[in-house]
Formats: sequence, C-alpha cells, structure tokens
Amino acid sequence: MVRDALFNILGGRLDLAGARVLDLFAGSGALGLEALRRGASFAVFVERDHALADAIRARGQRAQWTDRIEVWRRDAVPAVHELARRSRTFDLIVLDPPYGGQWIPKVLRAIVADGILAPGGIVVAEGHWRDRPDAAGLVLVREARYGETVLWFFAQEKEGG
Repeated sequence: MVRDALFNILGGRLDLAGARVLDLFAGSGALGLEALRRGASFAVFVERDHALADAIRARGQRAQWTDRIEVWRRDAVPAVHELARRSRTFDLIVLDPPYGGQWIPKVLRAIVADGILAPGGIVVAEGHWRDRPDAAGLVLVREARYGETVLWFFAQEKEGG
C-alpha cells in the first residue's frame, strides 16, 4: 500500500520516464525496481546485506534489466559520498532505513552536501511517524501518513530564497 501511494504521489511531481533513481537501504529493491517498471532509465541500489543485494541483482536479471541497474553492497552515507566523487546525480532518491536509527537526517545531509540530487529531483524518505526528520537543506513538499509509517517528500530549495 505504501509503495503504491508513493508512486501515485510522485506521478504528479516527477516524470519517471528516463529518470535516474537511487534506492538507499534498498532491502528487496522494491522501490527502485518499481521505478524501473514505471519507466525510469537507470537505478542504483545500495544495500549492506549481501543476500539482499544478491536478490536485487537476480530480480534485475529476471526482468532483463542488467544494463539498467547497479547494486552496491555498502552503507548508505559512504555510498552517497562515492556517487558524488563519480559526479553521479539522481532525479529520484528513495530511502527506507531501519526505524529509530536517525538515518534519514544523516542521509539527507549527505545528499545535500554532496549535491547528488539533480535539479528538479525529489527525495522520498519512509519512516516511523515519530521520527519526522529535519529537512537538512531541502524543502519538505509533502507528508503522507499510513498508520505508523510516513512518507516525506523533499525537493531542493529554490535559488535566491
């Protein structure tokens, strides 16, 4: 339900056709794979767990998307730094970290500091409603609650204010 809601909300804000997607704390890869299914051109999945990373690769192979995905087995913040060093930017960045670890503000700060969100891009963070993050240099453009879970949609601040 939350995944469908995320993409329904995104539909009015971001054209996924040709989008470059970064799926942090990818888990099963469901969010990034759904973005590819909906027309994104490319996705990078960052997942620390070896078995989950392998499962994402396997799903990509089954969908015949091996040329459209990269799977990185590492922690999210170092991955953001490395993507920035490689001058990579993304139109959509999704993150669904473990609840309660204060990961969202850390990752948002890294995304802003490293400049990996493309102009006009959106960051979507999923978390527990009690863990509402500071926007960390981004603008909170939408918040949607589903039981205990909340989706926070962030965009870049407009230049000049």
